[in-house]
Amino acid sequence: MTTRMTMTQKILAAHAGMPSVKAGDLIEAKLDMVLGNDITSPVAIDVFDKAGFTKVFDKEKIALVLDHYTPCKDIKSAQLCAIVREFAKRFNIKHYYDVGTVGIEHALLPEKGIVGPGDCIIGADSHTCTYGALGAFSTGVGSTDMAAGMAMGENWFKVPSAIKVTLKGKLKPYVSGKDVILHLIGMIGVDGALYKSLEFTGEGVSELSMDDRFTIANMAIEAGAKNGIFPVDEKTLEYIKDRFQREPKIYEADQDAEYDSEVVIDLSELKPTVSMPHLPSNTKTVDEVKGLPINQVIIGSCTNGRISDMRAAAEVLKGRKVADDVKCIVIPATQKVYLQCVKEGLVEIFIESGCAVSTPTCGPCLGGHMGIMAEGERAVATTNRNFVGRMGHVKSEVILASPAVAAASAVAGTVASPQDL
Repeated sequence: MTTRMTMTQKILAAHAGMPSVKAGDLIEAKLDMVLGNDITSPVAIDVFDKAGFTKVFDKEKIALVLDHYTPCKDIKSAQLCAIVREFAKRFNIKHYYDVGTVGIEHALLPEKGIVGPGDCIIGADSHTCTYGALGAFSTGVGSTDMAAGMAMGENWFKVPSAIKVTLKGKLKPYVSGKDVILHLIGMIGVDGALYKSLEFTGEGVSELSMDDRFTIANMAIEAGAKNGIFPVDEKTLEYIKDRFQREPKIYEADQDAEYDSEVVIDLSELKPTVSMPHLPSNTKTVDEVKGLPINQVIIGSCTNGRISDMRAAAEVLKGRKVADDVKCIVIPATQKVYLQCVKEGLVEIFIESGCAVSTPTCGPCLGGHMGIMAEGERAVATTNRNFVGRMGHVKSEVILASPAVAAASAVAGTVASPQDL
């Protein structure tokens, strides 16, 4: 008898020690990694201590990344970091990253090989679903679940049903993974995959770079998904080679796996796409909204702060100047990405074009620091959310875009694609 399981369901069954699971089952699964940051970890640590826990389940399977408000923007953020720092020292947490070593968590963990294929991962941050790009089950949880995970090494899950996203064709120039996921969210809506797994498949997957896949999996949550996941292929294995610190476990969906629905996307038909305020699902092609004036551009975040994103932005900005009325802020996602930008001369391109370049931080994405907007200001950003007040004043606006579109918009002073310059 076939089990008819999706890729996600197979990973969950394996971590629950069960031969099979089906959508709706409640299970307890063992965890390969528990993640928290400087905002969510202090709450989890408080719950951990009040519950009377005196040890963590495995000091090598917890990651604490101080990325949101760091370098600390004020006294409160410094106090939060101090709580996490003390906890990391108390339990000798191996994967602890502070100023100087820190990167934006969802770029840092894959880069350092801390997460990989077949893993079951929870993180007290909604964009933990990023690691599905590596063929892992990875999802965001609350700080209470993080506390339990750190203590017990397990978490309970309701097994999700799935939507099959079949990709075909090949992306055109200046179209990237960001355009793919914005297009998908525009198709199905911000609750179109509520508590479901978005499982990407089809010949088009092989045409996507790992950075494209990270971007797509990262924003699965913006469609309401429990997780997004990609099959493990040659590109995945090449990425984790000499990087991933454990033995990868590769799972494949059954041929007759059960899906709630199927969405087919022809990559060759996609155009540069943006999400207009105030929902990621409010998508338009750049052609439909180009010429709209802007005040700020943010290039970075856990969605689009990797080296390929920096290169895409630099290619557009090289030899050009940021428009007079625009503030353009570039934030490499990790120290390694920042250093690579220096070595390749990208930082020079950014500065000569009139950009500010920051040390790795989430910063402006969540209205933290390094680019908060005033009333009436409008930004084009490579971030993942454009809710009311997300990046500052409740009467400011965020337009989500790819690095190429963001860079072109910085030069034009309006929403634009590279072809418009």
